[in-house]
Amino acid sequence: MKVSNNLDKEMGKRIVWLIIWLSTSSLVAQDVTGAWGGVLDIQGTHLRVVFNVSQGPQGYTATMDSPDQGVKDLPVASTEINGSTITFGLPAARITYRGVFKDSLIIGTFTQNNRDFPLDLTRQTSEAKTVSRPQDPIKPFPYISEDITFDNLKAKITLAGTLTMPKGKGRFPAVVLISGSGPQNRNEELMGHRPFLVLSDHLTRNGIAVLRYDDRGFGASTGDFGSATSADFATDAESAMAYLKSRSEINGNAIGLIGHSEGGLIAPMVAADSKDVAFVVLMAGSGIRGDKLLLLQEELIERVLGTPETEINRMLVTNGKLFDAIVNAKDDTRLKSELRDILEEGGAVTVPEGMTKEEFITAQTDQFTSPWVTYFLRYDPSENLGKVTCPVLAINGEKDLQVPPQANLSAIKSAIVKGGNTKVTTREYKTLNHLFQEAGTGSPMEYSTIEQTIAPIVLEDITAWIKSQTK
Repeated sequence: MKVSNNLDKEMGKRIVWLIIWLSTSSLVAQDVTGAWGGVLDIQGTHLRVVFNVSQGPQGYTATMDSPDQGVKDLPVASTEINGSTITFGLPAARITYRGVFKDSLIIGTFTQNNRDFPLDLTRQTSEAKTVSRPQDPIKPFPYISEDITFDNLKAKITLAGTLTMPKGKGRFPAVVLISGSGPQNRNEELMGHRPFLVLSDHLTRNGIAVLRYDDRGFGASTGDFGSATSADFATDAESAMAYLKSRSEINGNAIGLIGHSEGGLIAPMVAADSKDVAFVVLMAGSGIRGDKLLLLQEELIERVLGTPETEINRMLVTNGKLFDAIVNAKDDTRLKSELRDILEEGGAVTVPEGMTKEEFITAQTDQFTSPWVTYFLRYDPSENLGKVTCPVLAINGEKDLQVPPQANLSAIKSAIVKGGNTKVTTREYKTLNHLFQEAGTGSPMEYSTIEQTIAPIVLEDITAWIKSQTK
């Protein structure tokens, strides 16, 4: 689940793992424009980082790429050259890189949350080789693949996606894929992986039609992603189901939902309100309230990254107070001032370089009071899980640090059974992470470095379970 990524991204596209710091010696005399790249070594995980520097009338500007994470052209907020020193800053992501130019190298340090990592940069003359993704399907496909659009009449937007169907006549069982947090395309592309492309290919080869679509306001879909909450995304999934029911090739009585990460929150929302949902698969879906999930996620991820326990405890205490204020707020108009007080008390604020304390606190309060964050922190999935009457398969990886299985699988099953539905199956897969890859530590830093996109056993189990529900 992007929280980041999101996490769900999900990690989401927030790039909370990268912090850049760069200095140069005798840099002013050099041509610094162009691409500069290096490799971060974070506890044995190697991630490429590239800065693309340009010069214009207003001075130097830059963007940042993280090829192994599928991130390209991320704007760098500040690019400063002072004598022999160059500094790149992404304060909203708490990112800074500073280094020294020496013998055609930029020798510097990459920092995140006060943790430093050596990072030397060299000129990049060509695109580095992309990490292999052997599970990505290659055309021609042995099935029909059709780019389609459908309307969400409630939101007055149009969503664009791809419908894959087996060849031949028939009324096929079908699924709608619901992505994790953060803006995602129809393939749920992240960290150089395309999980929904791999999943839809496997399902369709096995006789199951699949509809996957770009999130609203992203890719070819219209709408505003930034103002939307999980409840809004649920109406997108409902519209996708309505579209499938309009297709003569689809069995309208055998349409299910597969949600990954935040999608695992959204799928039960839809199923709780619609008897048209024939089955639900929750891939790393949460069963506990959002604030509790994010605190647990933060603790586990920071620990595996080697953050000192004192720093972890400090972050948990501060974020716990912030989350409590958001969850229990009776007046959202006063919430920002309450959050400011919490951030300022007891020296809790560590201001990223290149940003004033006031700017940082404003950015933090704006983020914490955004529609998605406040909704997510307050949302308890147990109520909607208790209303789901169709069969449910809930799966997690043993090494999932974003949606830990011990806390969530039991909560999901308990809520569904308490609601009177005994048709629930839970499975925890040894050695698998949040993306259902075979992993070492489960750290999000590993996602992009693992060639596997989804463990074959997960693809096979989901397919077999769906077939058993749609006989």
